[in-house]
Amino acid sequence: MRKSLKPRAGGWMLALLIMAAVLLAACVPAAAPQATAPEAGAVTPIRVLTMQQAGPTPEEMDAIAAEFNAAHPEAKVELTYVAYDALHDKIVTSVSGDNPAYDVVLVDDIWFAQFADAGWLLDATDRVDETTKNEIFPAAWEISTVGGKIYGMPWLLDQKYFFYNTEILAAAGFDAPPTTWEELTAMGKVMVEKGLVDYPTTWSWAQAEAAICDYVTLVFGNGGELFDVDAKPVFNQGKGVEALTWMVNSIADGTSNPASISSVEEDVRNVFSQGKVAFASNWVYMYDMAQNNADESLITGKVGMALMPAFQAAKDAGTASATIDGSMGFAVVDKSPNKDLAWEYVKYLTSKPVQTKYSAHLLPMWQTAYADGPELDALLAINPSNPVTVPMFKEQFPFSHVRPKVPYYTEASLAMQIAIQEALSGSKTPQEALDDAAAKIVEMQTK
Repeated sequence: MRKSLKPRAGGWMLALLIMAAVLLAACVPAAAPQATAPEAGAVTPIRVLTMQQAGPTPEEMDAIAAEFNAAHPEAKVELTYVAYDALHDKIVTSVSGDNPAYDVVLVDDIWFAQFADAGWLLDATDRVDETTKNEIFPAAWEISTVGGKIYGMPWLLDQKYFFYNTEILAAAGFDAPPTTWEELTAMGKVMVEKGLVDYPTTWSWAQAEAAICDYVTLVFGNGGELFDVDAKPVFNQGKGVEALTWMVNSIADGTSNPASISSVEEDVRNVFSQGKVAFASNWVYMYDMAQNNADESLITGKVGMALMPAFQAAKDAGTASATIDGSMGFAVVDKSPNKDLAWEYVKYLTSKPVQTKYSAHLLPMWQTAYADGPELDALLAINPSNPVTVPMFKEQFPFSHVRPKVPYYTEASLAMQIAIQEALSGSKTPQEALDDAAAKIVEMQTK
């Protein structure tokens, strides 16, 4: 017999109550999904955002990731490489939401304050033991420390070095590289006159952060600075203007390759490695690739390194050298669902054994690796580059300078980049360009 479709007594009331409950539930926001622990035997992806310039090559970074994966079968490190100039914005757009695209990010020292203040980075203070703190260069901790809290592990303790082509130098009749920028200009004229090069040197002067690094080198090498103790811009005063004027004049007189205006570090490496210039400024990674890698270089066995020159007046006043500190660190994204495993990868990547093994393009930040004894001997023996780059690091590092650590650095850097381009292109004088940049920065400070 068919069942009746007529509701039983009180059925309408029950139906109304059910409908009301459904409508009420639809109006209540759904709870955010909770991260769940992976099932036994599952593999957790550790998504890493890093850069393809300076430091270990992508091939070396891939090898380090493979080693970590082998030791941690529960994890799979997945690396994404971008150019340095795209790194900042990529981090901002990919980790600032509730579902970050990456678990680990490479952070320049000038960005740590901004990212920590925004709450994007894991506070790792309690995850770093005292032994680790004591064995790493104190200056390295300044990279990833904000307000007394540690937001990552320092990794790339790097600075720009002065490189020269030993064959061209000798052919020009010189037995030592220049120690002043004026001496470089004079040597360069001889090299051009003898037909050894079209241009003596090349630089990273594109409208990018690379140009700021070279400008910092020249300003401090002229006895100047970019900001005063009150974080007010002073690069538009005497020493800073003189440095930019030298940059402009070096293009005009043929000392610097005109292509410098559109070049970054990899362009410099390619030009120098082809033997087209005698001098160049770059990060330590260029030495091994130019000196020892015949697949990448036409000048293997002909690469020298020396202290970065300074201007003669500054040298007379006691400034033996000046360069830029380009240090960076790896941090775990605070909203990563895999913080613990991501931190294990960061610790492995920045550990002394790994940094020593891959020290051809990244010298260790562990000060104990440089102490006379078996560890230093082991470091020097890792590859053909280290007997040159390790002593050079120790000689140059005392003259390394950081860029201004101000919360609006990204905007300030852009203003200075534009000023440098305006002066190099001739659309403004160095004084006009730097005055305009300083005015923009002062306006930023007052907002």
